[in-house]
Formats: sequence, C-alpha cells, structure tokens
Amino acid sequence: MPPSSSPATRRRPRSLALELVESIGGRIRDGRIATGDKLPTEAAIMEEFGVSRTVVREALSKLQAGGLVETRHGIGTFAVGLGDSAVFRIAPEQLATLHDVIAVLELRIGMETEAAALAATRRNERHLEDMRAALDAFSLALAEGRDTVGPDFQFHLEVARATGNPHFIELMGALGSMIIPRARLGVGPAPAEAQHSYLQRAHTEHESIYDAIVGRDPDAARAAMRTHLANSRERRRRAAQLAADADQPK
Repeated sequence: MPPSSSPATRRRPRSLALELVESIGGRIRDGRIATGDKLPTEAAIMEEFGVSRTVVREALSKLQAGGLVETRHGIGTFAVGLGDSAVFRIAPEQLATLHDVIAVLELRIGMETEAAALAATRRNERHLEDMRAALDAFSLALAEGRDTVGPDFQFHLEVARATGNPHFIELMGALGSMIIPRARLGVGPAPAEAQHSYLQRAHTEHESIYDAIVGRDPDAARAAMRTHLANSRERRRRAAQLAADADQPK
C-alpha cells in the first residue's frame, strides 16, 4: 500500500490524471513511445506511477481525446501520432545542443513571464492547490534523490493552466517536459552536492513565483518567472563552460 503522508500522494485524482497525461504524452512526443507502439498495461502504468486504475483510465481517455492514442478492445492501447499538438512541436533533435536549449529558454521567457502575470490575476484556489502539490512533489523528489523533471514541468504547466487561456496550456503541452533543460542536457560533471544545490536554487525560484501568484501580484510574478528562466539560461551556459574546461588537456 502506498504511503499516505507525503504531499505527492495526496493529489486529487484529476491532478494525478493530468500529470499522467503529460508524462505519457511527453514520451509519445519525444519518440520514446513511437507511433504504433503498444502502451504498457494499466497494471504496469499503475505500478510505475503509483496511481489507481481510475486515474490511469482517465488519463488514457484524455490521451485518446487528444489524438495521441487509440484503444483497440481486447488488444490494448497504441500510440497513433502526435495529436493536436503536431501543428507545433519541438522534436528531440532540436534540443541536442546548448544553443538549442538556450533558444527554447528564450521562447519560454517570452511566453511564461506573461503567463505568470496572468495567473496572478486569474488563479483560483484549485490552481494554487495544484501548484503547491507540484512544488511539494519537487521538494520530495529532491530530498529522496529522485528525478525532478516531472514535477518541475508540472509546476510550469499549472501556472499556464491558471491563466485560464487554453492557448498557453496547449503550447506548454505541445512543448512537453523536454523543455526542462536538464531533461536533455546534464548539468555538467558536477558532484552530487553541486547538483543538489543547483536544483535547490531552482526550487527556491519556483517558490518565489508561487508566492507572487498567491499574492495576486502580476508584476512580481512576471519578474520572478523572468528571473527563474534567465537564471536557468545562465546556469546552462556556466555548466557547459565547466564541462568544456574539464575536457581541456592539462
């Protein structure tokens, strides 16, 4: 039986289903699940993500409605394409270099700073709960030494959702979790403590964005998001330089 004390396990089924949609949808968009591939069974998905059968079925239903999968009764569920987001997407090969990652961060600075400002004026209590849950999941993953990409992307997606503007949500969904820089490039040959410090700074920046949205302060939310993404860009540059220096002959 999964523990009931952690913030991540207290997520509402709706939030868990949306998170699962993003995780599986991201795998389809970045090619880890190719068109025509059969998805894992419901039981396997339940075990991997620690969710109930109801959550899995809701997520699969949303993926099918979005044109990403189809269920063949008695056979299974299969990836059938890139869904409605195929009009605009960033393929894995477009995130292969530092230059590519920085280009995406520049796009995100333009889009997400305004999303944060709109979220600060339009958010409701449910939006705040979902943002808080994503932040708590990030904190828990960091403390346990697990991958933080999923909850990181989920927080940014929840900010987009709080705008109330479906275009922000659709664009974030089209981009997928691959836009989180460390999902494509490592943070360099840094020791574990440096990696932890890197992620802790990112988490602190997330909290500043959240606090501004809670406070209904669009200017502060805009500034906090811009600071976070600009810092991510600079962290990428510094990490790349450190890696390049380490490769130089002594």
